[in-house]
Amino acid sequence: MTQNRGTGRPALAEALRSDVVAGFLLIGGAVLALVWANSPLGGVYEAIRTFTFGPEALHLNLPVEAWAADCLLAVFFFIVGNELKQEFVHGELRNPRRAMLPIVAALCGMAVPALIYAVVNFSQGDALRGWGIPMATDIAFAVAVLAVIGRHLPPALRTFLLTLAIVDDLGAIIVIAVFYTEHLSLAPLGGALLLLAVFGYLQRGRGLAAALNRSRVPNWLVYVPLAFVIWALVHASGVHATIAGVAMGMLMRTVPHADERISPSHHTEHVLRPWSSGVALPVFAVMSAGVVFDGLGSMFTDTAAVGVILGLVVGKVVGIFGGSWITTRVTRAELNPSLSWIDLAGMSMLAGIGFTVSLLVAELSFPDHPEMLAHAKAGVLVASLLATVLAASVLMVRSAHYRRRAAAAPAEQPVLDES
Repeated sequence: MTQNRGTGRPALAEALRSDVVAGFLLIGGAVLALVWANSPLGGVYEAIRTFTFGPEALHLNLPVEAWAADCLLAVFFFIVGNELKQEFVHGELRNPRRAMLPIVAALCGMAVPALIYAVVNFSQGDALRGWGIPMATDIAFAVAVLAVIGRHLPPALRTFLLTLAIVDDLGAIIVIAVFYTEHLSLAPLGGALLLLAVFGYLQRGRGLAAALNRSRVPNWLVYVPLAFVIWALVHASGVHATIAGVAMGMLMRTVPHADERISPSHHTEHVLRPWSSGVALPVFAVMSAGVVFDGLGSMFTDTAAVGVILGLVVGKVVGIFGGSWITTRVTRAELNPSLSWIDLAGMSMLAGIGFTVSLLVAELSFPDHPEMLAHAKAGVLVASLLATVLAASVLMVRSAHYRRRAAAAPAEQPVLDES
C-alpha cells in the first residue's frame, strides 16, 4: 500500500500536466458553475462567490471570485508567459516572419470586434461604453477546448493561439487601464516594476543569485514571497493582476547553466503545471462562470448583447483570419508550413471564446445598468458557446485529417502531444 501511495501522486501530477485533462477539468468547472448558479441552490453559490476575506490594509480584502480570477489565474498566466518565452528563445517564434503573424492577427482580432460592437451600438447611449467587451480571447478556455477537440493538430496551431491570446489579453488590459480605470496608482506600479527587475536579476543565476542557488535555503522561500508581493503591487496599481504572472513568466531563464540539469524555466513549469491544471483553473471556472440566465429571451433585443455576440463570433474570425491573410500578402510574414488556412480559420472561430477579461470589462462598462450588464454577460457566454461549436465543427475534422495522415506516414507530420 505504501508503494501505491508513492506512485499515485506522480501519476496524478503527470495526468494534470496534460492539456486534455486540464481542458476537461476547466470545462467541467464551468458547467458545474452554470448549473449551480441557475439551480435552487443559486443563493448558496452567490454567497460563496461573494464571501470576502484578506488583509484590508494591503487592498486585498477581496471576494472569493476576485481571488480566483486575479490571484489563482495569475499562476496559469505565469505558465503561459513562461511557455511563450521558451518559444521565442528556442521554438517556433524565433523566426520573426512567423512571430509577426499571430501578433498582427491579435491586434486585428481586437480592433474588428470592437468596431462591430460600436457600429451596432453607435446611437444607443450608455450601451456604447461596452465596446471593449468583445476584444479579448479567454486563453484558459480557448487552449482547453483546443486540447479536447484538436488532439492531433500541429503544435504550431497551439503556439499561434497562445501568442495571439496573450497579445490580445495584454491589449485588453491596456484598454482597461486607459479607458475603464478611473485611478491608476503609479507608486505600486513602480514598485512592481522594480521588483520585477530583481526577479529578472535572480533568474540570471549569477552573483548573489548563484550564491542563493548554492545555499541550503530552498529557492521557493525567496521566489514565492517575491512573486506574491509583485502580484499584490500590480493589483494595487489598478492594472489587472494577471499581467504580473505573464511578466514573471517571460523573465524566466530558459537556458541551463553548466551545473544545472534543466533550466529554471522548464523546472518551474514542471512543478507548477499540475497545480495550475488541477486547482487554479477549475476553481477559477467554478467561481467565474456562474452567470444567471434570467430573461434570456429579452437579451436578443438588447443591442449590448447583440454587439457582444457579433463581435466575438463574427469579428474575431474576420479580424484574425482576414488580418493574417492580408499580412502574408503585403509583408514577409508567413504561416507555419505545417498549417493550412482552414486550420487558422477554425482557430479564429475558437478565439471567439471570451470570458475573464470580457466579463470584467462588462462590469466596468455598466456599473449603473444592472439589466444591461446581465445581458452583456449572457452575451459573452452565448457567444463563447457558439464560437466553441463552430470551431469544433472545423477543428475536429482537421484533427481527424492529421491523425489519418500521421498514421499513413508517421514521420511526415508532427502531432500535438497530449502532455
